[in-house]
Amino acid sequence: MARAIFFFNTMSRRLEEFQPREAGKAGLYTCGPTVYNFVHIGNLRTFVCEDVLRRTLKAFGYAVTQVQNLTDIDDKTIRGAAAEGVSLREFTDRYARAFFEDIETLGIERAEFYPRATDFIPQMVAIVRRLEERGHTYTLDGSTYYRIATFPAYGRLSGIRPEEVLVGARVDTDEYEKEDARDFVLWKAAKPGEPYWETELGRGRPGWHLECSAMSMHYLGESFDIHAGGVDNIFPHHENEIAQSEGATGVVPFVRYWLHAEHLVVEGQKMSKSLGNFFTLRDLLERGHSPLAIRYLLLSVPYRQKLNFTFEGLKGAHSAVERLGNTLRRLATSPPAGGDGDLDPGLVDAMIDDFDAAMADDLNTARALATLHTLLTRVNQALDGGGISGPARARLDAALGRVQQVLGILPTDSVPAEENAEVVALVREREAARAARDFARADAIRAELGQRGIVLEDTPHGTVWHRKT
Repeated sequence: MARAIFFFNTMSRRLEEFQPREAGKAGLYTCGPTVYNFVHIGNLRTFVCEDVLRRTLKAFGYAVTQVQNLTDIDDKTIRGAAAEGVSLREFTDRYARAFFEDIETLGIERAEFYPRATDFIPQMVAIVRRLEERGHTYTLDGSTYYRIATFPAYGRLSGIRPEEVLVGARVDTDEYEKEDARDFVLWKAAKPGEPYWETELGRGRPGWHLECSAMSMHYLGESFDIHAGGVDNIFPHHENEIAQSEGATGVVPFVRYWLHAEHLVVEGQKMSKSLGNFFTLRDLLERGHSPLAIRYLLLSVPYRQKLNFTFEGLKGAHSAVERLGNTLRRLATSPPAGGDGDLDPGLVDAMIDDFDAAMADDLNTARALATLHTLLTRVNQALDGGGISGPARARLDAALGRVQQVLGILPTDSVPAEENAEVVALVREREAARAARDFARADAIRAELGQRGIVLEDTPHGTVWHRKT
């Protein structure tokens, strides 16, 4: 690899150079959705950051194998299916489809594998059996618990102190937020009205934490490169994953690099339905916001910084994307300069290097975007002046391709194809009218396009057009 990548490892609490287990390859596990409802913008912020991680690894030459789970059996999915009077599979299928629709809308690349928890019950049972053999478990009322006192390393990731555990304290719910380390449930005894499986552990279902260990190790091995998720997953979920995985296999570390995306807040407040500031992607689309602007905003702040989602900020993201689209359209409709032009190819090369340096520095998307906007300012200055030469244009195309490969925020065409063709035809008609000195017709065309929000610029290289910002 030409350039080293550095990530902030939650486990070590410091920046570390990424050194995968196998040269040139990266195994990546990302916590996916619990498919009981539509994912909200806080979830999507994490998924977009993980997409940027995946894209960056690929751009730097790594062959990526990404696994993202779908949690389709837990307290929430069971409650939801029961409330609607449908089967668990029917209920979770609906929201799994919605999840895939949402990530496609936001331009998130598909992972290689999307395992569903209910398809991995045998693997989960096998992990519990291995934990039993190593003395990490006990059974009570048909449920199997992990005794965290048997795992001295418990708390390394989160900073929770296992010595503060109350003897005999345990937790049965799938999720708990208090920083209160307790023995956690691996296998839950069947309850009336709940789905269950007949296994050698007895009739029951898995605990939430167990699911990710089974699915990640199935595809990536007992020790793999990167595990990513939101900061809310650090404790208890990821802490428990480490305990049960390393407790079962004896292989240390379970994961080499832990990456966690910070929370998204809305207008400075925690997102909550009771506050009326809870939004899904569908809510924002219904309000007329573009997917590209939403993606731009979600990645505009580096993943380890809290993102304050505001509608003013979303408006700014719209404007930023529009400016990008206008510059790209000017570039596309401007012929190459006859001479050297006003854009130094070396400047473009330096931009690519600065962009890569930003992404290699723990995915610093804010710095990468600043680099992009600085370059496009120089592009516009060159188009206003002596133009851009063929060699500089080739370097520029490579630079913009790099940006799109990693960030996915460049508009491919911010005007619909049919409108694009009509605008081009009118621009050509206007140019012909000007050549024939029919200035009345030329002015009428300019006015007509202006009413559509199209701005015309007559440059030394011909007429270029863009949308108003």
